[in-house]
Amino acid sequence: MSSHVTVAVGPGSDSADITLDLGDLHPTSHGGLRLRLTLDGEVITAAEGLPGLLHRGAEKLFEARDYRQIIMLADRHDWHGAFGSEVGVALAVEQLAGISVPERATLLRTLLCEITRIQSTLIFVGVPLQADSALVLRERWLDHVETYTGNRVHPMICRVGGLATDVTDDWLRTTSHLVAATRECATLLRRDLSDQGDTWRSVAVLSAESASTVGASGPVARASGLDVDLRRDDPYLAYDRLPLRVITNPGGDALARFEVMVEQIPVSLDIIDTCIDYLGSISGPVAVRLPKVLRAPEGETYVWTENPTGINGYHLVSHGEPAPWRLKIRSGGFGNLQALAAALPGTTVSGLPIAIASFALAAGDIDR
Repeated sequence: MSSHVTVAVGPGSDSADITLDLGDLHPTSHGGLRLRLTLDGEVITAAEGLPGLLHRGAEKLFEARDYRQIIMLADRHDWHGAFGSEVGVALAVEQLAGISVPERATLLRTLLCEITRIQSTLIFVGVPLQADSALVLRERWLDHVETYTGNRVHPMICRVGGLATDVTDDWLRTTSHLVAATRECATLLRRDLSDQGDTWRSVAVLSAESASTVGASGPVARASGLDVDLRRDDPYLAYDRLPLRVITNPGGDALARFEVMVEQIPVSLDIIDTCIDYLGSISGPVAVRLPKVLRAPEGETYVWTENPTGINGYHLVSHGEPAPWRLKIRSGGFGNLQALAAALPGTTVSGLPIAIASFALAAGDIDR
């Protein structure tokens, strides 16, 4: 991730502001994270998250694309959790248009959402831990998804009304093998985290009150003790009939955030196993037949989903045309950026990289 940090040196200092560029800020890069920090020596005393460094105008592009095409745009924001955004947009259109999705497609969507959550977790934890096993395993998951969807990072398999195609029995068997390998990897990650305890503990502490005030969600909120997970609290897809434990940690620091991410891996694996069991007894189509020109009726709806890094909200407004009149996405990363700013005071400059990493931000998910 690229970072652009504007630093005011010392409260009340007469020194001119200086700019520290942390990472490549070439205009063709995939985004930048900008923070304004006030320092007292090596300690951060105030921080402000500044979104808007690189807007893509995606939400205006939604208004010029039909309902089939907007899914392609939606999965570009958080490239680590792309399928979750595909599903969120599809659910919003289906809810407004009154489209019922076949049961097999609902189960497959749920399974893919949890694979996406695992992929996202493995990179956000594996990179700061320098855990090669996690990063190699993530590549195996990406390869596996590619054999089904034809794409690695951006699956583009979700459609309004279901999925583009069904999976094979061989693909499901390979999924089960990867689940077993991932359980072993989660054990190794727990061990690696315990070795980092003294280093990452008390870095960027976010209280439960601050997390709630700034709208943090996902692992960031749960690592501050907030017991919130839409998969349980407002179930969608097939989550209302699947095993789900909500992992929380009252620590509120960088270590707690990484621990929550690692401990949610077995939860996702249990969900995947159950989905595979259900799919063995459920046949049928994975999509409904749609008209050549799909129009959502006039009106509006709001759908939210528990994406890997937090809650995504989709506000869809239709005037009865083939394209949305307005589609506003509130990403989990936007609230978590504000949570990062709230957590940084008291952290040293040397702790800044791991503090940022623990909030699992995708810059494109903030600056859409």
